[in-house]
This record gives sequence, structure tokens and C-alpha cells, in this order.
Amino acid sequence: MTAPNLFDLTGKTALITGGSRGLGLQIAEALGDAGARLVISSRKPADLEVAKAHLEGRGVTVDYIVADNGKDEDILRLAHEAIAKLGRVDILVNNAGATWGAPAEDHPIEAWDKVMNLNVRSLFILSQQIAKRSMIPNRYGRIINLASIAGLRGGAGVIAYNTSKGAVVNFTRGLAADWGPHGITVNALAPGMFPSKMTAGVFKEKGVDHFANGAPLRRVGDSEDLKGAALLFASDAGKHITGQTLAVDGGVTAV
Repeated sequence: MTAPNLFDLTGKTALITGGSRGLGLQIAEALGDAGARLVISSRKPADLEVAKAHLEGRGVTVDYIVADNGKDEDILRLAHEAIAKLGRVDILVNNAGATWGAPAEDHPIEAWDKVMNLNVRSLFILSQQIAKRSMIPNRYGRIINLASIAGLRGGAGVIAYNTSKGAVVNFTRGLAADWGPHGITVNALAPGMFPSKMTAGVFKEKGVDHFANGAPLRRVGDSEDLKGAALLFASDAGKHITGQTLAVDGGVTAV
């Protein structure tokens, strides 16, 4: 197989949570451009309609499911409907997530629960459902979890988010060990600062240059920077990689 063919996803199927905008949409573009059939999900139908039109404009075959991954019943329905639409799920991208800013001593418990439920619990439930219903019977799967460099190095004011993303890193390792014998790889991407709805407030407050200057490459992430790493983990190019977390951060975690 030639090197370019290792990244070809023709005939593969993918479910991407939080796939209507930001990092999720960027990954959807990458997998769809490589030939995968997609189902994207999020809470807002209008955002999904816009994303679907955008992806179809690139020649991607895509459908969507409205689901709130903070609700167990929605996660179960999402798994069922995604498999019904695609026939099977070869690639699962667990991207949906939330953050909450507050000093640790004042962090609301209900906000802690919301972040942990969406960023950790929902990943386990959806991964479990997709694996049991599709990946394990087919003896094939690629799971990509969205962690963060906040889960590798911490930071003030977002204790629940940092904790949840640290949990995603070890969740990735544990799941890789459990499901490797079934032909399933499990890896995580740990983005640094990328423009998104989640980072819009802090970018506005501190300015993009503040974060760019803190990275050895002197830049923040852009609309293309996760694509290569996502394709590596989703394709045959990464078939011997599992349990790993790759920081895509301009070198922030190197210093």
C-alpha cells in the first residue's frame, strides 16, 4: 500500500459528536475529505443544518442527529440511530465537551457535575454502546477522544475542565488496553489554543497574541491543524498506534 493510500477512508463510516462547528467540524472535514461517510451530532439543529450543507459542498456524504450528550437517553438514542444510518460505525470521534471558569474554592458543584458528565461520563457511555453494537462484533474500530493540554499540565480557574481532560487521557489508555484484542484502537488529541466558541472569551480578554507568544511556534491553532493528526488516528496509517495522547499545541507542552 502506498503512503497516501494509508490515509484513505473510502468505505469507512464515522460518528463525530460536537461535529457542527469548531474542532469537531474541522475533524469532520478531514475524515469526509478522505472518503468517510459521516454522521455528525450536536444539540442545535440549526448548527447541524449549516454544517451539513458546508460538508456536502465539499463533496462529503453526511447526515446528522440532534442529541445532547449530557443526557444518558440521548446518548443511547445517538448510538442506535448512528448505526441505523451508517450500517456500522468504524470511527468514533468523542468531541462534544464543556468548560466552566471559576476559582476552585468557589466552583459550583452543579457546574462540576455538568462538566464531568459531558466530558467524561458521556464518552464512556457512547464508546461502550458503539463498541458493543458495532466495533466489537466487526472486530474493527478507531476511537478518537478529544482531550486537551489542560489535562496534561493544568492551569488556574478551570479546575473541573482540567480534571475532566486529565481523566480523558487515562480513559484513553485504559480503553486501548481493554479493546485492543478486538481490533479497536483508542487515541486522544490534546489541542492547545484554537479559535472556538469555548476559547472566544479568553481570546477576547487576553488577545490571540498572548497565547501565540507563549508557544515555541509563536502561533495558535488554525482551521487545518488537527486534520493530519485526526487522519493518522482514524486510518490504516495509525493501525499500530493505540493508547496515545498527541498534543497539537505549537510546542506549549514542550517548554
